[in-house]
Amino acid sequence: MHHADILGCVPEPDFFVHETAIVEDGATIGAGCSIWHHAHIRTGAELGPGCVIGKNVFVDAGVTVGARCKIQNNVSVYSGVTIGDDVFVGPAATFTNDLVPRAFSSDWTVTETMVRTGASVGANATLVCGNDLGAYSMVAAGSVVTNDVADHALVVGNPARHRAWVCRCGNVVSRDAARPSDLSCAACRHERAS
Repeated sequence: MHHADILGCVPEPDFFVHETAIVEDGATIGAGCSIWHHAHIRTGAELGPGCVIGKNVFVDAGVTVGARCKIQNNVSVYSGVTIGDDVFVGPAATFTNDLVPRAFSSDWTVTETMVRTGASVGANATLVCGNDLGAYSMVAAGSVVTNDVADHALVVGNPARHRAWVCRCGNVVSRDAARPSDLSCAACRHERAS
């Protein structure tokens, strides 16, 4: 029996929640997470271990966020979004979840979005729902993603278009349109088989 149980106390959680944050009953928070000012984590949301959830972040019911993710200030992660491990979401990035939103319609259809392992979403980027951001892909700040993004692709603009291929660490390894067979990076010496 745990010592705290003997004393009738509740053990301290193994994560940090700022006093102004709301974590609803039924949310699952992984060990080592930090949830900052005015964040709101809904019932049924799942945060993997080691996540950092910034100021004024909203994580909706049913959302899964993988391990070691960083979601910066003023991001809303709505129902239908799944975020893999080691993902970075920059400040004020926007996720949508309905392709035909109308205030007067009761026909609300959630369209899923997947952000795969190691992807990065730049500040103020908008991700239209129904797209898949590939592993280690990068979305430049302010871009509007309207299509799937390939693994290791860097996309830029409105609409977001392919500009380069990036290493796991984020450095550009090729500006060719075709994906290179070798995505090694001189900066970190990481190699990835095609």
